[in-house]
Amino acid sequence: MTDIPKVELHLHLEGAAPSALIRDISREKSVDIGGIFDADGNYAYKGFDQFLKVYEAATSVLTTPEDYRRLTLAVLEECAAHGVVYAETFISPDFCGDREVGAWREYLHAIQEAADQAERSDGILLRGVVTCVRHFGPEKAKETALCAAETAGDWIVGFGMGGAETMGRQGDFTYAFDMAREAGLRLTTHAGEWRGPQEIRDALTDLKVERIGHGVRAIEDPSLVDHLAETGVVLEVCPGSNISLGVYNSLKDHPVAKLRDAGVPVTVSTDDPPFFHTTMTREYDMLAETFGWSEAEFSDLNKTAAKAAFCTDETREKVLKKLEDADD
Repeated sequence: MTDIPKVELHLHLEGAAPSALIRDISREKSVDIGGIFDADGNYAYKGFDQFLKVYEAATSVLTTPEDYRRLTLAVLEECAAHGVVYAETFISPDFCGDREVGAWREYLHAIQEAADQAERSDGILLRGVVTCVRHFGPEKAKETALCAAETAGDWIVGFGMGGAETMGRQGDFTYAFDMAREAGLRLTTHAGEWRGPQEIRDALTDLKVERIGHGVRAIEDPSLVDHLAETGVVLEVCPGSNISLGVYNSLKDHPVAKLRDAGVPVTVSTDDPPFFHTTMTREYDMLAETFGWSEAEFSDLNKTAAKAAFCTDETREKVLKKLEDADD
């Protein structure tokens, strides 16, 4: 499945950091980030709460634009090695400049510089979706949204929200999402991973998003499944992540195939791949083995993702051309 050209819409930049890179940077800076690695050097945690702590500990060594340039190059090299031709990555001014617009611009410049280099060397296209962090609260989200609005354009194409879904309500962040929308950014949010179908309904009603990060708990409400199918709301599904964190026990229990069969537009991504010991190739291999999906299903999946991407129409046509060329 490596050679299939792939489109990935749900990828956290820091969460995609190879553990070797984080170890290298921490050594270079003589920073002790604690026991966040196992004996093999992989990220080690148990459960979602500890995952967030390990994630933030790893992120804590990424403190300069140069660190983010190196990070972006490493992430895109890995993505391209697994056939990804277009990716949207979640990036947050919370980690890049402490939500100060001037500092955020410096980090963003370094990230874009690395993305341009990766496009020249590997042909992969990257675009950014600025995300606020839910458990940091609504006031900080407003500052994050301002950073997003000030840098919206052909490269920063969307705004969303990650973090702990169990904290607060989607509607608490309406102001930040309204600010991003007014700046021309398209919207997504994490919902329906740890909370049930009502969380997805709240995201659609209160934040008026057009994509949902995860969204798999929609399967528990048939009327919501019908609504998603009828309105074309796209789910950014991350099967390996859901299994690794215990949302579902195994892929055979995962609703991605049922949602797709019901007409819901689904896409497949890795979320935080080194944390979940996955790659886009592994996701595809598991889906093929479990649900019998063929290259035709994956081609349809990637075209759905390309059409749901927040990029310009010109960029979308480039991506679709790569997908269509592979079908010939």
